[in-house]
Amino acid sequence: MKRITIIGFVLMAVFTAFFINATLPLLGDDQNERDFHNSYKIYSVPIPYRLDFAGENVPLEYAFVRENLDREISINTYWASATMIIFKRANRYIPIMEPIFRKYGVPTDLAYVAMIESQLSNVISPAAAVGFWQFTKAAAIENGLEVNDEVDERYNILKSTEAACKLFKSSHERLGSWTLAAAAYNAGKTRVLSAMTDQQMRDFYHLYLNDETSRYLYRILALKLICKEPQRYGFLLRNKDLQAPIPMDQIVIDSPVDDLVAFARKNGVNYKILKDNNPWLRKPKLSNPKRKSYIIQLPKPGYLLYDKQQRVISHPDDMFKGF
Repeated sequence: MKRITIIGFVLMAVFTAFFINATLPLLGDDQNERDFHNSYKIYSVPIPYRLDFAGENVPLEYAFVRENLDREISINTYWASATMIIFKRANRYIPIMEPIFRKYGVPTDLAYVAMIESQLSNVISPAAAVGFWQFTKAAAIENGLEVNDEVDERYNILKSTEAACKLFKSSHERLGSWTLAAAAYNAGKTRVLSAMTDQQMRDFYHLYLNDETSRYLYRILALKLICKEPQRYGFLLRNKDLQAPIPMDQIVIDSPVDDLVAFARKNGVNYKILKDNNPWLRKPKLSNPKRKSYIIQLPKPGYLLYDKQQRVISHPDDMFKGF
């Protein structure tokens, strides 16, 4: 029996090889090289003549600034899948963030920080930084977020964006520019201020910083350019390709909820939908011993359906007009 099985596998392999050879045209070396040269092309990315970040000039007259920016645009353009996913998600989440930035008087260019920190998703880093804005537990608590076994507001896009805006404002007041405030989000205010003092330099582009922080602002600038002009960098999207903003009903909770599964059913959804839209709820209950007010968000009826979501999608070119 074993011998028959082996013979069967051999015959199948021979038949498969014959079938492939019979159906696929074989290219000679010359034809292969011609097709390669005719079909496969990689272009150098366009670099603008002028650029600003949060209203502050990017000194593109310096060759090293252009070269650093070129590197990050090239990476984001040719590492296309990750950039495409960020762009699609941005259509859903940037409209949530934008009013918070305006409320705190923070330039909306700082929203690109969340894109490079987390690709606009609730990820956990190896350093245990969490959420869209990648707060560590200590930094979250320091900036007014609640973090415990049942509630972790690092996963709350509204609360964490408010905390990020407060941090940006604090850094701007201390360091004197939004560009340096963005760098400080990566390295910390103290480290950036120390570099400024030691080197007697207040311009980010002329500060010697560690490699990660030195690249950080250029990564933000690269995403800004791609998001503002996606077609210029080869990203072609239709309206239906974007993730739609989901209109939400808000439920205020100021008392304990012993069973969030039952709570979800009572409000017309299942537990998965409750958790997907309120990932800051970390347990299937909310003890709320201090009787705090929490806002639970649930999709308005019908808006989990693709066709209905399509009605609230704007054109891709309009997504970053306010930035």
